[in-house]
Amino acid sequence: MSDVTATLPADVLEQQLEQHRVELTGYCYRMLGSGFEAEDAVQDTLVRAWRSYDRFEGRSSLRSWLYRIATNVCLDMLDGRKRRARPMDLGPAGTPTAASLGAPLAETTWVQPIPDGKVLSTNADPADLAVERESIRLAFIAALQHLPPRQRAVLILRAVLRWKAEEVAELLDTTVASVNSALQRARATLAANDLTADDAGGAMDDEQHALLDRYVDAFERYDLDSLVSLIHEDATWSMPPFALWLRGHDDIRTWMLGPGAACRDSRLVATSANGAPAFGQYKPAPDGGRHAWALQVLDIEDGEIVGIVFYLDVEVYFPMFGLPLDLEE
Repeated sequence: MSDVTATLPADVLEQQLEQHRVELTGYCYRMLGSGFEAEDAVQDTLVRAWRSYDRFEGRSSLRSWLYRIATNVCLDMLDGRKRRARPMDLGPAGTPTAASLGAPLAETTWVQPIPDGKVLSTNADPADLAVERESIRLAFIAALQHLPPRQRAVLILRAVLRWKAEEVAELLDTTVASVNSALQRARATLAANDLTADDAGGAMDDEQHALLDRYVDAFERYDLDSLVSLIHEDATWSMPPFALWLRGHDDIRTWMLGPGAACRDSRLVATSANGAPAFGQYKPAPDGGRHAWALQVLDIEDGEIVGIVFYLDVEVYFPMFGLPLDLEE
């Protein structure tokens, strides 16, 4: 390490470290399945880097060194933990009755949403951004949780971030053969879940924008005929922290007319999560106005909505997305 590097002014070092925060958050989120844990992991990474920078010998790039630290932080956090999941990963679809809802499960059960702005590059090439967006989809994040932690790291670094096998081997203190073997096993696991790390969804086009406009209009008017027409016949409907999930037009309609009828007269505020359209949903409050009820994350394929997740812990998620808890008329 040169004397110039060793004596970097504190503000310069901080700027150099901070410029990697977004991509490191995306990496840690894919590893951990939790936006809050990802932010904690990145903060720990940057603090460790700050404290040990005088020992950074410059044999690799600063970026590679930070990824090495972040990987070790994530592996430590994952040690002995159960994998995060979606409701549909825990059991079969339920029946659309209040009695089926059950008790809420712990926050650590669920793959959590994350705002696009915390994990997606602002100046990436459109093709690269499409891969980034696809690789933070809730379904993809849930599939990653099936992989052992080191295998997970290999797949993210090789297939999502496009690192060379030699670079990953150096980061993980292993061999190229071990990296290639881990990648092959990881791809086989994802294939069993009908996912690949190379799928890339495109950016929102006019057709999808029109679909979302119709969805908002139908939901706010509570026009179930119009709403169901926008949803795939086998679409899923889930509501973490509850394990209950529904599949198909009939059960979704029955739920919305029964236990979910209190959603009538809601208002939706657009945002984005996990590379997908999302909405803050506000229900009428007893004392007037509207109060936060759910963060909706939509999954769209081939011009149809194939899944809707309603994250109900609004006090947790709305501040992360910059959404108010109360909506003025």
